[in-house]
Amino acid sequence: MMKRLLPKSADLRYEGNRIAGWLFLLLAIVSMGRSLIHLFAPDGGAGSIAGIDLSQGGEQSIIFAFGLWGLSQVIYAVFQLLVALRYRSLIPLMYLILAFETVGRMAVGAMKPPVMLHAAPGGIANYIMLPLAVLMLVLSLRNGKAHGSGVQG
Repeated sequence: MMKRLLPKSADLRYEGNRIAGWLFLLLAIVSMGRSLIHLFAPDGGAGSIAGIDLSQGGEQSIIFAFGLWGLSQVIYAVFQLLVALRYRSLIPLMYLILAFETVGRMAVGAMKPPVMLHAAPGGIANYIMLPLAVLMLVLSLRNGKAHGSGVQG
């Protein structure tokens, strides 16, 4: 069971139940749809879909949203750790995802600019993270053995 949960290589081979495989694809499509609604709806779906009262000060709703965002970040970080420690062949893909995620956060900030009391560290870090992610993507796609700098496992 652990070999199926943590296989030695990441590839197209899936040996589980077909229904579970197809349902996972459906769940991924639904997740994409929900994400796009939250991204592009004028209120992020907070009032129009989730029913959050946006007429009041909104402090509790903002705290709630940050809690959800924190949960998403924990899940993403666990996946990053799994890739770094167990599925290193996916490191280039993870750098590509990191670059897209950084560009996406910057775009959302431009589309839906927040009112800030001071510059958030993440906002400033985006200008460092984006070129770093692109550079590391390029380096991760190069043959490390030929350059004497491969990550071994």
